[in-house]
Amino acid sequence: MTKNIDDVEVRGRNANIEPQVNPPTADGFKNKMAIQRSYSVENGYHGKTRSLVGDAKFESFVRRETKTKLLESAQEFEFDIVDEEEALLLESLSTENNNDKVRLRILVETKDCLLGLTRIMKILESEEGKLYHLESRKPKKSEKNIEMEFLLSCQVKPARALFLLKSLKTSNGLVGARLVGGIEVSESCVWFPKHISELDQCNHVLTKLEPDLDMDHPGWSDLEYRARRKMIADISFNYVHGQKIPEVEYTKAEIETWDVVYLELLPGRASQVHIKYLEIMEKECGYGVGKIPQLEDVSNFLRRTSGFSLRPAAGLVTARDFLSSLAFRVFQCTQYVRHPSSPHYSPEPDVLHELIGHCPMFADPTFAQFSQEIGLASLGAKDSEIEKLATLYWFTVEFGLCKENGAVRAYGAGLLSSYGELLHSLSRKPAVEYRIQDIYYIAESFEDAKQRLRAWVSTSLSRPFTVRYIPFTQSIEVMDTFASTYNLIQELKIQVTQLSSAFDQISTTNQLITEKII
Repeated sequence: MTKNIDDVEVRGRNANIEPQVNPPTADGFKNKMAIQRSYSVENGYHGKTRSLVGDAKFESFVRRETKTKLLESAQEFEFDIVDEEEALLLESLSTENNNDKVRLRILVETKDCLLGLTRIMKILESEEGKLYHLESRKPKKSEKNIEMEFLLSCQVKPARALFLLKSLKTSNGLVGARLVGGIEVSESCVWFPKHISELDQCNHVLTKLEPDLDMDHPGWSDLEYRARRKMIADISFNYVHGQKIPEVEYTKAEIETWDVVYLELLPGRASQVHIKYLEIMEKECGYGVGKIPQLEDVSNFLRRTSGFSLRPAAGLVTARDFLSSLAFRVFQCTQYVRHPSSPHYSPEPDVLHELIGHCPMFADPTFAQFSQEIGLASLGAKDSEIEKLATLYWFTVEFGLCKENGAVRAYGAGLLSSYGELLHSLSRKPAVEYRIQDIYYIAESFEDAKQRLRAWVSTSLSRPFTVRYIPFTQSIEVMDTFASTYNLIQELKIQVTQLSSAFDQISTTNQLITEKII
């Protein structure tokens, strides 16, 4: 069945969810509006299974509700909000557009010049404010024993603006603070990582579908399994960019679970791309029966074949952070193994799903490019656009089917790592146990899917800029002015020159061969 991304409805979105909002504090938004409650049935997340699409919709809704709650709570602050400027500051917090930023001009009074300046800079750093201008002056009045006044102009996210002002008013070493001049609300983009090291800031989410939280989880009553999961998750949680991926010494039971899934890979049903690279990885990465490959070995192999790499994840991350990792050709990868009582199905991604389902596909340069372009499109995108990109990812990278020589083959990781769902996706039978997946998308080819994605990105994204990935520095370059395209233009000139030289050399070589033959 063929459907538009806009037409896909994910079951279980509840419009009557009450979000858990932490009490407003200066640290209330340190995690970039991270979801602070479990993705559970009790909180409105329908069904036993998680999906990236459902996550994106759930996160969008909770953030909107959180903003509303924040605005209501902010009214209780003793801010003496009497003028139009401060009222506008509060109003900006309730906007539905996550892309807004506010430019503030604040006059701060201090009794100690050096201590006060230090506190101002520390608070700006804490609230992720961007300083544009700072000047000092002696106070016009000597009330309150004020030694110095500082006038600062800064830009800050609406979610942090109120906390920034409150911190400046109440911090030790500062006497007070007040808004001066106008408040400018500017259209910018939500935060996104500009360098691969900034993926360290990804938010791990609390999910109900973990053995400590969900009574229906196969490992709920297995205390030993729960302790094992936590130990492996803690190893991954402490990982930072640049480190070697920690090795996990898998137990006999975990290897036996791997063997069950690995031996059930069905010939003639997987994509030729998957089959090709799986065979190579058996030789180079230790794939096969009797051993679970280590992420470090697989990551090094992927770097050589497609430029992709793996990053250990303690569990699920938000949909936005997950997609943004793909922009750097990085895949967030779990290291724990599903419960041995349920080898054919796991309610959340495990290392079997990642290594058997995803990694052979990421080794293919064309598929890697397609995955990265989804990630690049997510950078700076609105919540509604993240939902659409998550839908695209779900029905391609996770559960995609494609045509090969007239036959339908599976390339989605959710199919390749689940015996039952793989059979179901290629049949016309009702949904299998656990997952209710009755729609699959069949791509003509990876190149066709990539062209369709590019067409959608060029016409549908609302961000006022485009981005590109610089592999030499592992960073993102934002292009929003003619001047910012200079580097790309220079690279294109060099590439055109190289291409022209190659054509000339090939033409000369062919001509010499022809003359010798004659």
